[in-house]
Amino acid sequence: MLKKHAQFFENILFFTDLVVIGFSWFLSYYIRFYSGLLPIEKGIPPFIIYFYLIIPILFVWSFVFKSFGLYRPKRTSSYISELFDIVKACSFSVLVLISITFFFRQYEYSRLLFLTFFLMTVSALAMERVAFRETLRYLRRKGYNLRYALIAGTGELAEDVLKRIELHPDLGIKVTGFLSNPESPIQNSKVYGIPVIGSYRDIRKIISEKDIDQIIIALPVEQHALTVELLKEIGNEMIDIKVVPDICEFITLRGGIDELDGLPIISLQDTPLYGWNIVIKRGADIIFSIAILIISSPLMILIALLIKITSIGPIFYKQERMGMDGTRFFVYKFRTMIANAEERTGPVWAKEGDERRTDVGTLLRRMNLDELPQLFNVLKGDMSIVGPRPERPVFVEQFRKSIPQYMLRHKMKAGITGWAQVNGWRGNTSIEKRIEYDLYYIENWSLLFDIKIILMTVWKGFKNAY
Repeated sequence: MLKKHAQFFENILFFTDLVVIGFSWFLSYYIRFYSGLLPIEKGIPPFIIYFYLIIPILFVWSFVFKSFGLYRPKRTSSYISELFDIVKACSFSVLVLISITFFFRQYEYSRLLFLTFFLMTVSALAMERVAFRETLRYLRRKGYNLRYALIAGTGELAEDVLKRIELHPDLGIKVTGFLSNPESPIQNSKVYGIPVIGSYRDIRKIISEKDIDQIIIALPVEQHALTVELLKEIGNEMIDIKVVPDICEFITLRGGIDELDGLPIISLQDTPLYGWNIVIKRGADIIFSIAILIISSPLMILIALLIKITSIGPIFYKQERMGMDGTRFFVYKFRTMIANAEERTGPVWAKEGDERRTDVGTLLRRMNLDELPQLFNVLKGDMSIVGPRPERPVFVEQFRKSIPQYMLRHKMKAGITGWAQVNGWRGNTSIEKRIEYDLYYIENWSLLFDIKIILMTVWKGFKNAY
């Protein structure tokens, strides 16, 4: 019965998508040619030539949406992930549509209309999906459209699964009971108020009697053999099977599930920069760095003249640093210390009242203006505007031996500013706290987070700059 309900809701969503897409196409035609918002140079083309395009549009969009998995159950996915899926699917569909119209040489279709249609479709579908999912969540909270589940296991992992399910009643998952180990059965007991209703060997009988839709296997890693036995007991029962691996403690950075030719692979750590994220972050870096260079160019010229006039040595200072995936590069800064400052001391941290600084250098460091040349590193692609600060290889070798998870900060491109820096963890401060903030940034990266850090940098600057 439940699968019939799922298919019913999928059909409703599919039909609603087609209505929204069709409406967006005709509304885009009106906006392009009749609203007066966009310029018209070659007259208004007949509506009929655009009307006929609705057939390939609906076919292409429905095929692409199915291929991109936009009609799979999304009880546990976020709105943001679905929005990105919609943007990717619509982008691909528009490119296919433009390719199709290329062969109709007797007509000249408006590219501006295609752009309007893309924006209209993404916006309308996003609002429609939010409304649809919120309606389903409301129904689930009221007790409709539920999926009844068993949790195999009675340990800490099973308890954690139950807690997370109960925190999200909008998912529509109701845990009917727990199953215990047949070698050490726990009968007539409860786990957080949910009864233990049998052992793994009773599972087929329980599935039949309790009308179970889903089994969640949450066994400790030392009971892997029992997982295999349990799967054999389930056999070909028509239920959904979910396995929660007991390796959560080893997931350090953006863990998830990947797929290799149909084989699921658990990723314990990964970088957030893949697919469209790479394009978005790189595009933002180029735009921001060019804009800042243009605005600050008079100031940079003035700083260069002051350094040249007041001290002996080069204007710029370059130093080897370690960036993303351990790649080494030279970072550029305005020189703030006497020439060859580390000849006697070797590689050391700058400290408060450092005697090696020049008078101009002291001012530049205090105002963080010595970092401006790193914008050229951003344009080259060595760095990003926002990211963990790059460290010198000699210090990296020291920290990686003594600080757990230190090297994970190199899963993101190094930055001029970062979440740690705007919160005061810069220079000769706690490395552990800096790593904590860097990993938080990587784990929660988004373009909006980058913009927030840039604004915080402008507003209050860096702290602890010696």
